[in-house]
Amino acid sequence: MSTETSTTPASPTDTATATAADRRPVRFDTKIAVLLRDDLESWQRLNVTAFLVSGLGTRLPELIGEPYEDADGTAYLPMFRQPVLVLTGGEEVLAAARGRALGRGLPCSVFTSGLFATGNDADNRAAVRAVAGDELDVVGLAVHGPRGAVDKVLKGARMHP
Repeated sequence: MSTETSTTPASPTDTATATAADRRPVRFDTKIAVLLRDDLESWQRLNVTAFLVSGLGTRLPELIGEPYEDADGTAYLPMFRQPVLVLTGGEEVLAAARGRALGRGLPCSVFTSGLFATGNDADNRAAVRAVAGDELDVVGLAVHGPRGAVDKVLKGARMHP
């Protein structure tokens, strides 16, 4: 989802029978955002986004909603309870956003250019660990926190096209 307002049924386990009155707009106090460097290729943007948001869901289980189920009873995995904004910016915007997120103590995940050359989790972590924080070539960042704080972290970024 790309908006900050969503509709949520009164009961997450009974979406099939929720009435229109139950589907009222929800304004979340927090925000989930992904910031991607604007020079990434399309496949890289998708890959980086998927990796980045996976970290938020494991660190902050309260962000995850209930499992889904279709009318046939087939179960599906749960997803985030709120929208995820995807933004873009240049190298300087990413570096500044990383610094602001850390300075505010907001949980964040990073994806560096070095991770495109690795093929497994251990090598990914080693590639990040090998570089000082201020020297990381950050191509993606995901952050979660209070709306105003996240907005300040993302200063200079624009909505992804």
